Amino acid sequence: MNRPLAERMRPQSLDDYAGQRQLVGQGSVLRKMIDTGYVSSFILWGPPGVGKTTLAKIISKQLDIPFYTLSAVNSGVKDVREVIDKVKSTQYFNSVRPILFIDEIHRFSKSQQDSLLAAVENGTITLIGATTENPSFEIIRPLLSRCQVYVLKSLSDDDLLTLMHKALSDDIELKKRKIKIEETSAILRFAGGDARKLLNILELVIEADEADEIVVTDAKVINRLQENPAAYDKGGEIHYDIISAYIKSIRGSDPDGAIYWLARMVAGGEDPKFIARRLVISASEDIGLANPNALLLANACFEALTKIGWPEGRIILAETTIYLATSPKSNSAYMAIENALAEVNQSGNLPVPLHLRNAPTQLMKDLNYSKGYKYAHDYEGNFVEQEFLPPEIKDKQFWQAQNNSHELKLQEHVRKLWNK
Repeated sequence: MNRPLAERMRPQSLDDYAGQRQLVGQGSVLRKMIDTGYVSSFILWGPPGVGKTTLAKIISKQLDIPFYTLSAVNSGVKDVREVIDKVKSTQYFNSVRPILFIDEIHRFSKSQQDSLLAAVENGTITLIGATTENPSFEIIRPLLSRCQVYVLKSLSDDDLLTLMHKALSDDIELKKRKIKIEETSAILRFAGGDARKLLNILELVIEADEADEIVVTDAKVINRLQENPAAYDKGGEIHYDIISAYIKSIRGSDPDGAIYWLARMVAGGEDPKFIARRLVISASEDIGLANPNALLLANACFEALTKIGWPEGRIILAETTIYLATSPKSNSAYMAIENALAEVNQSGNLPVPLHLRNAPTQLMKDLNYSKGYKYAHDYEGNFVEQEFLPPEIKDKQFWQAQNNSHELKLQEHVRKLWNK
């Protein structure tokens, strides 16, 4: 059985490697590393299908370095230690350090990453990690400090077209067929900068056509793909970029932008509960007291999703998204808690005034706990003036009303009560 086209076309040298000229071009950092024969530990960060695994294998092959590989999806601490022990048992004095390649290293737990530290630090292995997630969030600091991070970018349309034409001219199986590329817009759009996806789509279109001459058109590509294999990695950088754009569109009161980014997440297979949780946060952080109903609706959205499920849940998300995007905005509650936390950090644990303390026992009463406290409901209008802050900060004001009708009413109510 033939290997997949993407595997058959995997580059064997840097000269055949597509894209990433900033890393592998003449005079680039990785090219110099290979030319000198000294490879330090590093992490390759980039979206799927841009050549992270391929690059690691090329480096090992060109330098004739032993190459061990683990996948973080199905490997644990035991597997890491077994590889390290195997390296130690076969290592000779002054011999070159083997490469340990760990795919999806961001999936390793802290203890799994800890198990790599000593071997990286003492030079037992050269670690090359591959990740689709921001290493500063997912890789422990001690390990990250011992590795360079190199960023790989999605392949350009020119890179993808070069790769496609190379496959048509060089691949042993494709050369057996008469293939004409008439249109490329659809295949480039569906590939989304992912070389593996491009080759998989090309292979799918060609294998499904039994004609003597295969003509690749946009319509044929769309017809062959029953669902959009868009470049959307739920655990990767694109995931965080899109949710960021979504929340910023809501905050910026742009319902069209918010709905577009919501559609990107829905089409990409995002967990609807993740989206709903972010809506609850947005309702509190960005809308807040300007429209308290926003939090009620966002919470109802989350509850409804758990009952309704998919695909109808997308309508619930859309309704809530538009409501939040079109609501007046205020971050006064967010700023109030930030201001209060800043005060706590500055002034420390100030003692609770005696009149505000609880007094469940006689001893506490004898110590004047709760003495002088005025129960608001015993007074006209359910209010009586008294001090609720420690005396050291009694004049501090943490909440500042913002310029919207609801908060201005709240502010006026508080001013009347306190005669301020």
